[in-house]
Amino acid sequence: MSPAERDAMPAYIQSRNSSSSLLSTPPSSPVRTIGEWEELQGFTITWTSYQSMLKEIVRYAKLETRVYIVCSNPATVISYLASNNIDTVNVTCLQLPFNSVWSRDYGPWSAYTNEVDTLLTIDWIYNRPRPLDDALPALIAAQLNTPFYETTTSPWDLIHTGGNFMTDGFGTGFSSKLILDENPSKTEAQIDTIMSRFMGINRYIKMDKLPYDVIHHIDMHMKLLDEETILFGEYPAGVADGPQIEANLLYVLNNYNSVFGTPYKIVRIPMPPDNGQYPNTNGDYFTYTNSSFINKTIIVPTYNIPQDTTALRIYRDELPGYNVVGINSTASIGALGALHCITKELGTSDPLLISHQPLPDTYDDVNPYFVNAFMKHRSGISNATMYYRTDTLLPYVAVSMTSLSSQIDHWGANIPAHPVGTIIYYYVEAESNSGKQQVRPISAPAGYWEFEVLGPTGLGEDLTTFELQSVFPNPSKGITCIPLISNEKQKINIKLFDILGKHVETIFDGFAAVGENRYFLNTQNVPSGLYFIEVYSALGSKREKLVVR
Repeated sequence: MSPAERDAMPAYIQSRNSSSSLLSTPPSSPVRTIGEWEELQGFTITWTSYQSMLKEIVRYAKLETRVYIVCSNPATVISYLASNNIDTVNVTCLQLPFNSVWSRDYGPWSAYTNEVDTLLTIDWIYNRPRPLDDALPALIAAQLNTPFYETTTSPWDLIHTGGNFMTDGFGTGFSSKLILDENPSKTEAQIDTIMSRFMGINRYIKMDKLPYDVIHHIDMHMKLLDEETILFGEYPAGVADGPQIEANLLYVLNNYNSVFGTPYKIVRIPMPPDNGQYPNTNGDYFTYTNSSFINKTIIVPTYNIPQDTTALRIYRDELPGYNVVGINSTASIGALGALHCITKELGTSDPLLISHQPLPDTYDDVNPYFVNAFMKHRSGISNATMYYRTDTLLPYVAVSMTSLSSQIDHWGANIPAHPVGTIIYYYVEAESNSGKQQVRPISAPAGYWEFEVLGPTGLGEDLTTFELQSVFPNPSKGITCIPLISNEKQKINIKLFDILGKHVETIFDGFAAVGENRYFLNTQNVPSGLYFIEVYSALGSKREKLVVR
C-alpha cells in the first residue's frame, strides 16, 4: 500500500464492516470452493497496466473459455487487440469502474453448494482500501447471475487477498500467516470458521511468511497442480527466501497428507535470479509458480532468460496434454506480481466433478490394476469409461467403469496386468444423466496419467546416471530428506521397503531434474525398525539403509 492507502485503511474497513448486504451471512448449504484446474466458464482480467501481458493472456485464454475484460473504454480495448491480431470471439468487455490490475487479489471466488449443485460467488473484504476493485466481485456475480456472498458483517467479516490463498478443491486451503496479521481482532479459530462456512475450507494450512516476499502471497513461490501435487519454488541453498521456503515445505510434509491420505507429491522449479541478483540483493522476484490454469491451457510467466526453457519443460512434464504457454512477465514482476496475480478464474455453472489418485508404478505383472475415480454431477452419473493404452501412438482401449456399492459416487474399472517394462497411459470419462460429459485429466485424451510395470533390478555394473547421497536425519522419526544428484533429466521411482522386502510406501514417482534434487519421506507413522530406500531408473537402482526410531 501507498502511505495514503495505509492512512485510509481503518476508515475503509469500517465502511466495509457496515455493509448492508443481504448475503453477508454464510450459505445455508455446505460449499466447496473449486480447484483452479477444474472446468471454467470464464476468465477475468482488468484492462489497465501491463497491456503487453494482458493481450497475450486474451490471445490464449479465449481459445479455452470466455474472457471477461473489465475496462473503462471497450472500443479502445477492442482496437488494441485487433492491432495485435486478436479478435473478440469469446471476449466480453465489461465497462465497470476499477482501481487496479490485480484481479487475483480482489476477484470473485467460485464455489458450489453440496459439491456440484448451485454455483455461488464468494467475496472477502479486499486487503487494500480500493473500493472500486472491492465492488467488482458483486458486479461479476450479477453478470453471471449467481448468488453472491461476502464476508463483510460481524462476526463474519474477513480481510483477505486472493494471491495468498489456494485450495485443492476438496476442503484444504493454503495461505501464509498474513491472513492472521490482517485480521488481528479475530482468533485463528474464528478465521477458520469463516473460511469453512463461506468456502468449505475445513483444513486451513498456514505457513510462515517469507522475509523477502514483501506482499507475503503464497502464489509467488508455490502452486497446486492437482489435489496431491504442489509445485514449490527452489532457490540455491541459503539464498533469499530459500531457507523459509524449505522450512515451510517440511512443515507441510511433516504435518499434513493430501486429500487421498498420502503424502503430498512435491515438484521443484527454479526461482531464477534477475541479472544475477536475487530478492535479497535487490533483484526482482522472478517466479515461475505464478501461473494460471485456463481449462486445457496453463499460462506461465517467463522473463526472457535461459531458465524459462527449464520451467516450461517442468510444467509440460507434470501436465501432459496441456497447452503450456509462456508469457513474458518482466513488465509486472517489479510490482511483485505476474500472471496469476492479474487473472481470475470463473467456475462452470454445470460442473461434473472427477477426482482420481493416479496409480503408482508397480512390480505386479500378474494382477489387474484397479482404477477408482470419484465422479459426481447434480443429475447423477449415467455411465463412466476408463481408457488405457501402452503406447502414445496406439489408440486407447475403452473399459466400462462400474458404480462401486462400497463407496458413494465412486466408479471403478480394471486395467489388465501387463508384462514388466510396460508403461501404461490412461484417463477416465464420465457422462451425467443430463448428458454432460467430462474427462480427467481435463486435457485428455492428449493428456493422461501413467505408470510403469517395474521388474527386479539385476546386480553387476552400475549403469545409473544418478548419485544417491546419504539420507538424513538417520535414524529418523519425522521428515527425512533423500538427496539425489542426477546427471540428466530422467524418470525415477523412489520406494521404501521393510527389512523383509515388503513395499511400504512410494515416496516419489516422476522426473528428476539435472543436478541436485531433494525428496522427502515422513516416518512419523512408520513403525520402528530397519528399512531400505531404493531409487530406480531405467538403468538400474541404488539403495540406502534407513533406521526409524
